[in-house]
Amino acid sequence: MHISLRAGEKLYINGAVLRVDRKVSLELLNDATFLLEAHVMRVEEANTPLRQLYFIVQVILMNPGDAAAAHEMFNESIRRTTETFEQEEVVNGLRNVAQLVQMNRIFEALKSIRGLFAIEAEIMNGMMISPNQAA
Repeated sequence: MHISLRAGEKLYINGAVLRVDRKVSLELLNDATFLLEAHVMRVEEANTPLRQLYFIVQVILMNPGDAAAAHEMFNESIRRTTETFEQEEVVNGLRNVAQLVQMNRIFEALKSIRGLFAIEAEIMNGMMISPNQAA
C-alpha cells in the first residue's frame, strides 16, 4: 500500500504517531493498522451520537494498548446509539459497524460511520426546526 503525505502531515500507524517534515511517499510492505490525519477526529468534534461512536472506534484503531477498554465503551455506545435512531438506514448502518468491529475490521467501521454523518446531520437539522418554521 502506498501512502503520500504532505509536509507536516501526521500518520497514525500501529499506535504510533509519525509526522513528516517534507512531502513523502511511504510504502507499507505488510499489514498495518493506520489512520491518516485527515480522518482523525479531535475530542471536541465528537459532539453528536455518531461522532462520539466514531471517536471510540478511532481509539480502538489508534491505541491498541487501550483497545479492551475502548471495546467496552464501543459496546455500550453502539447499543445506545442504535436505540437513539429510528431511521432504518442509520440502524442498518450501525448494525454493519458492530459486525465490522467484531470482525476487527476497524478502518472499514470508521468509513461506514463517516458515511452516516450526512444522514445524522439531516436528522439533527430537522429536529432543530423552530415551532414557527414548522407551521
